[in-house]
Amino acid sequence: MSLIEHALVALAIQLCIGLCSRNWWAGAALACGYFIGRELAQAEYRWIEEFGTGLRANMPWWGAFDGRVWPKADQWADWIGPLAVTLPLAGVMERRKRAQARRRTVSLASPPPGD
Repeated sequence: MSLIEHALVALAIQLCIGLCSRNWWAGAALACGYFIGRELAQAEYRWIEEFGTGLRANMPWWGAFDGRVWPKADQWADWIGPLAVTLPLAGVMERRKRAQARRRTVSLASPPPGD
């Protein structure tokens, strides 16, 4: 999958969670968590192949975080892309929700016209 596809899938996941639960941050967390976990798993396999002589038991706990197994920009972009599109959307939707709540509070606090 390309960077654009990763971003679109992450947005689709976020939209499903956000529209169902009204919690856009949860949607962003789920979408980003999926892609981060996927890339970390791939990095583990790269570490095992390159430095662990093919055995998972040889990999230290930090193997997936070893910079030597993240040499290509697209490996970084595959998890940064979803972060870059879901976090701003969650921020905008949170701000919108707060503005709506503020407007609702102000309209309830103001006296009805004609009084």
